[in-house]
Amino acid sequence: MNYGTIKYDDIADGEGVRTSLFVSGCRRHCKNCFNPETWDFGYGTTFTDSEIDEIIESIKHPWIDGLTILGGEPLEPENQQAVAELIKRARQEAPDKTIWVYSGFTYEILRDNDDARTPYTDAILDNIDILVDGPFIEEQKNLLLRFHGSDNQRIIDMPQTRAQDTIVLWQDDPRYATHSF
Repeated sequence: MNYGTIKYDDIADGEGVRTSLFVSGCRRHCKNCFNPETWDFGYGTTFTDSEIDEIIESIKHPWIDGLTILGGEPLEPENQQAVAELIKRARQEAPDKTIWVYSGFTYEILRDNDDARTPYTDAILDNIDILVDGPFIEEQKNLLLRFHGSDNQRIIDMPQTRAQDTIVLWQDDPRYATHSF
């Protein structure tokens, strides 16, 4: 797997301060994608154990709330093994940190569609806290949304979803609904 960048101290891609990995490779090619250079699977740098070590060390800092994995498309079948290995290490070495994954695949496709599934899919879905799912749709773009770009996308609470076998949406702090404190 390749990656485009790693952002340390990121505040845009999930709750709190995070380390965010932008993987390369996406077949979706959403209109007005915010990161089209990552569509190419060969873009960027090869993701190695060295980057995993750096990411894990970065999320251990007390001011870091967790890890976010986005792209490109982290859940393209070609990317799932490396993503699963990163998530496994993060869970083992920083179990108190949250893990968010952004994917253009919907949860239902990841759960049920053999074209999207790999031997690593369930390990990923079982070990993340949040899945922001669904493609970015320019016609549904909404600048008022927090942590996602278009109205069709969902922020899914994965532990609750997996436990209840039904989609459970993440509940944001209500004060952010109106942006009045």
